[in-house]
Amino acid sequence: MNIQRWIARREINWQRLDALLKQVETKGLKSLQALEIRELASLYRSVSADLARARTQQISNTLIHSLQSLTTRAYTQIYQGSRRQEWHAVVEFYRWGLPAVVQQTFPYIATATALFLLGVVVAWWYAWQDPTFMSLIVPEGLISQVRDEGKLWMGSIIGIEPLASSGIMINNLAVSFGAVAGGMTAGAYTTFLMIFNGLLIGAISTLVGQNNLAYPFWAFVFPHGSLELPAIFFAGGAGFLLARAILFPGKFRRGDALKFYGSQSVQLVFGIVPMLIIAGIIEGFLSPNPQVPDPFKYLFGLGLFVLLVLYCNRKRP
Repeated sequence: MNIQRWIARREINWQRLDALLKQVETKGLKSLQALEIRELASLYRSVSADLARARTQQISNTLIHSLQSLTTRAYTQIYQGSRRQEWHAVVEFYRWGLPAVVQQTFPYIATATALFLLGVVVAWWYAWQDPTFMSLIVPEGLISQVRDEGKLWMGSIIGIEPLASSGIMINNLAVSFGAVAGGMTAGAYTTFLMIFNGLLIGAISTLVGQNNLAYPFWAFVFPHGSLELPAIFFAGGAGFLLARAILFPGKFRRGDALKFYGSQSVQLVFGIVPMLIIAGIIEGFLSPNPQVPDPFKYLFGLGLFVLLVLYCNRKRP
C-alpha cells in the first residue's frame, strides 16, 4: 500500500469529521442539519476503519494517535448525544405523554375503577348483613386482632421499614402486572382482580368501622393509597385495553389492534411503576409512623391525590 497516497486520499474525511465535531462540541448536536448528522455517523464509521487499517499496517504512531483521538471524540458525541435524546424523550413522556395517554384511555380506567367500587359496595353490604361473610374475604388472624384486641396491624411495619417497603412495592407491582396481563384472558382475570381487591378493601373498612378503628385505619391508607389505588386502576385500564383489542378490534385486524392498544397499555405501565414505587416508600415509612399526626396523614394523602388529578389533566400548550 502506498501510505502517502492513502493518507492524502483519506485526509479530507478526517478533516471534515474534525470540523463537524468542533461544531458539535461548541454548539451542540442540534446545531447540525439532518444530513450532517447522518454524515457525522458515516464519517465516524469510515475513520474507525481507517484507524484499524493504520494499526494493521503499523503506520506512524502520530497518525494512529490522531485517528484514535478523532474516533473517541466522535463516539462521545454520537452516543452521549443519543443518550441525551433518550433522556429528553423520557422527560417529555412523563411531562406530557403520560397525561395524554391517561386522558385517551380514561373510559377503560373508569371501567376498572367502577368494578373496584362495585366490590367495595358489595362487601360493605354483605359484611353488615351477614357476619360470616367477613371470614370469606379477610384472614381470620386479622379479624381476631381487630375484634378481640381492638388494634390495627400496621405496627408490625415499625422497625423493619426498608424490608416492609420493598415487600409492599413487589406485591403491588405483582397485582398491577397481573391486572395488565389479565387483558390477555379477554379481560376476565382483570375483572376478577378489580372486584376482588374492591371486596377486600370493602370488607376490611367495614371491619375497622364496626370496631371504631376507622379513623386511624384511613389515616394509614390515605398517604399511600392516593397513588397506590389510582395505579391499580391504571393497571386495570391497561388490561381492558388489551381485552378490547382481542374482543372488539373494530376496523383493525386483531394483530394490528393488539399493537395499537398494546402501545397505550405499555405507556400506562410506564406510569404505574413510579407511582407504585413512591407509594411503597410512603407506605413503608410514613403511613404507619405513629409519630406523624393522623390529621397530617389525611392532608398529605389528599394533597397528593389532588396533585395527581391535576397532573393527569395536563394538556400540552
